[in-house]
Amino acid sequence: MKVMIRRDARGALSAYVAKKDLEQPIIETEKPELWGGSVKLKNGWTLILPDMPADTRLPITVNAKKLGEDD
Repeated sequence: MKVMIRRDARGALSAYVAKKDLEQPIIETEKPELWGGSVKLKNGWTLILPDMPADTRLPITVNAKKLGEDD
């Protein structure tokens, strides 16, 4: 699914899923550099993010996979 990852003025990360009209704070990251690991959203979803360079600029839209989803 297409997910936009962004950072607000305070440095907090959030994820926006347009297809679901859902925006949630990212409350946990598997890797400090964010990419190539999982992130947990406040609503309980876990998303697997693609491998990207650590210095990738935000905001960015990526293809992420929701853990527990078959498609």
